[in-house]
Amino acid sequence: MQVNQTFVDRAELLVPTLYETIVRPVSEIEVVAEEEAFQGWATHALHDAGECQHLSYGKNDSFILDFGDHYVGYLSLSVTPTGGLPDAPLSLNLIFGEMPCEVAEPFESYQGEMSKSWLQEETIYVDVLPAVIRPSRRYAFRYVKVIVLDTSPKYNVQFTDIRCIAVTSADVTLVEPLPASTPTDLVEMDRIGRRTLQNCMQTVFEDGPKRDRRLWIGDLRLQALANYETFGNRDLVKRCLYLFGGMTLADGAVGACVYERPHPQVDDVRLYDYSLFFVATLHDYYYATKDRDTLTDLWPVAWEQIGIALRRLDDRGIVQDDSSWWCSIDWHTELNKQASAQAILIYCLRRGLALSYEQNEPERARWLEEQIAVVSEAAMKHLWDGNHGFFISGPQAQVSWASQIFMVLAEVLDAERQGELMDRLFDQDPDIRPVTPYLYHHLIEALLLCGRKDKALEEMRAYWGAMAVSGADTFWELYDRSDSKRSPYGSHLINSYCHAWSCTPAYFIRKYFTRDRGE
Repeated sequence: MQVNQTFVDRAELLVPTLYETIVRPVSEIEVVAEEEAFQGWATHALHDAGECQHLSYGKNDSFILDFGDHYVGYLSLSVTPTGGLPDAPLSLNLIFGEMPCEVAEPFESYQGEMSKSWLQEETIYVDVLPAVIRPSRRYAFRYVKVIVLDTSPKYNVQFTDIRCIAVTSADVTLVEPLPASTPTDLVEMDRIGRRTLQNCMQTVFEDGPKRDRRLWIGDLRLQALANYETFGNRDLVKRCLYLFGGMTLADGAVGACVYERPHPQVDDVRLYDYSLFFVATLHDYYYATKDRDTLTDLWPVAWEQIGIALRRLDDRGIVQDDSSWWCSIDWHTELNKQASAQAILIYCLRRGLALSYEQNEPERARWLEEQIAVVSEAAMKHLWDGNHGFFISGPQAQVSWASQIFMVLAEVLDAERQGELMDRLFDQDPDIRPVTPYLYHHLIEALLLCGRKDKALEEMRAYWGAMAVSGADTFWELYDRSDSKRSPYGSHLINSYCHAWSCTPAYFIRKYFTRDRGE
C-alpha cells in the first residue's frame, strides 16, 4: 500500500458529526407466511407497541417490534423482573431485520457464501436486574425480534422504554421539497431513494449499513450524484475522495474499497472499472463544487489511474480479457465484461480530458484526445458488429445489455446511432440483462443521454417503482422481478436491503424529471 499521509490527515479532519434521533417502535407485529407477499412473508400489526411493555415474558417467549421505517442506529431497552427475585441471569436473543424474512426465518438455516457473522443478531446475558440494555453494536433495521431464551422458574421480565438512537451524517432539513405537481409515485421513489442515501451516510458513504459497512468507490460515485441533488454534504464526498487518493495499492492503483477502523486502510480488492471511476468521481465533485484545491491535490492520482488502465490494452487497443483481472459492471454470472470495460475506459478518458482543461494542461489534453480517438476506433473496429447492430464482448462475441449501455455512455457512436442502438436493445432484448440497480442506474443514464426521457421514466417505474410497491422502505442491493429471493451470495437473508447504489431515483427525479418543469 502507498500512503500519502497528508491526504489521509485531510480526510480525517472531515469526519462529520452524526445527527441523532430517538425513534420508538410503533407496533408489535406478527410475521406470517403468505404466498403472494414479497419473499413469502407478510406483517400484521397486533397492537400498539406500548401495550407489549405492560406484558410479562418468560422462558421461550418472544415478540417482534416494528419501528415503522428503516433506521440505522443503536437499540436501548429497559428490563425489569416480575414475579419473584431473579435467581439466575436473564438470557436474551435480539434479532434485527431490514425485511420480514430476517425475523421470520431461522438464521440456523443460513447456508450462504458470505460470513454468517453479518446476520444481525445478538445474545445477551444480564446478571443484575433491573437493567438498561444497550448493545454497543450499530444495527440497520426496521424490525426487532426479542426472544427470552431463559430466566428461571422464579421470575419473568418486562420490557420498557424501548428506543433506537438513529444516526446519520445527512442533514434532512436541507432537502428541498419536490414541486407540488410531481406524480405521487415519483414522490414516493424520491422519498425511498433519499432514505436509502441518508441511512448509508455515516462517517463515510457506506455501501450498506447492514453488511460490508464500508466505503466502495462504485457506490460512492452514485451516492455523490444523489447527494448533490439532496443533502448537499460536499465535505463527505471530499473526505471519501481523499481517503481513496491517500491510500493506493502498490502500483498506485486506487483500491476498490477503504476501511476506516481501527485506522484508515485500503483493501487489497482491485477492480479495473472502480479504479477508473476515481477519475469520474473527482470530475463530478469538481463540477458540483468548483473546489479547485481538491482538484489540484487529487488530479495526479486520477491521472495515474488513466495510465494504469491504458497499460491493460492489447496490441489491438482492446482491454485484455483474461483471468488476471477483476471488473465489476454487474452480477449476471454469464456476463462478459470486456466491452463494458473498454467503454468505461473511454468514458473516464473523456472526464480526464475535461479535468486537464480545468488544470490548464494543454499537452495532456492533446494526449488524452489522441487516446480517446485510438481506443474508440479500436472499439468500433473490433467490438462493433455492424451486421447485427450491437457491440460484442469476449471470445464468444457475447451481446449483453451492459456492453450497449456503457458504450452509449462512452459516446462511441454519434447521437443518432446511439439512440437507434438503445431502441434496438429494447426491441431485441438480449438474454444477458441487468440484474442490479447499479446497472439499471446506467441504463437510465444512457436513455437520458439519447433523449429517450419517457423510456427512462418508464424503466424507473418498472424497476424501482416495483420495489416500492413490493414494500421497500429503502432500495435494495439486488432486485429481480422474477425471483424475490435471488441472491449472489446463496441466501436472501444476507442481502443488503438498504444499499448505496440503489439510491439514485432521487438523483434522476430531481435533476431530470422535476427541475425542468418550469415550476
